[in-house]
Amino acid sequence: MFTLVELTVEDVLPIRQRVLWPQKPMSFSEVKGDASARHYGVMKQESLICVGSFYQEGTTVRLRKFATLPAYQGQGAGRFMLESIMPLLRQSGATHFWCDARESAKAFYQKFGLTPEGDRFYKSDIPYYKMVTRLS
Repeated sequence: MFTLVELTVEDVLPIRQRVLWPQKPMSFSEVKGDASARHYGVMKQESLICVGSFYQEGTTVRLRKFATLPAYQGQGAGRFMLESIMPLLRQSGATHFWCDARESAKAFYQKFGLTPEGDRFYKSDIPYYKMVTRLS
């Protein structure tokens, strides 16, 4: 049903902007470190429906700009990506995984063993939590 593909930052930017920050310009969805990050997408048939970018520093990997097109949310694309990526991260030597999760997605990340670390914080008036897990 789904296929995981490796992408370029140019491939992921349109979905990032459309899903996460539709009221902002495309440049708002760019992240420092995009050039060295690994970018992945989930394809359903011939359509790119979900994107995520992974930034590794030593044995720690951070997920940023994880987004699924609204028409496909709740159908398992995000779950498929994380289930596919977690073993790859372990194989790469990563031992820690984290992300800043929108409060509305906190329960989703908890299903993958991530737990909140610290207090709720805000980005552009949207509440977030830092979510972390060990990969080993």
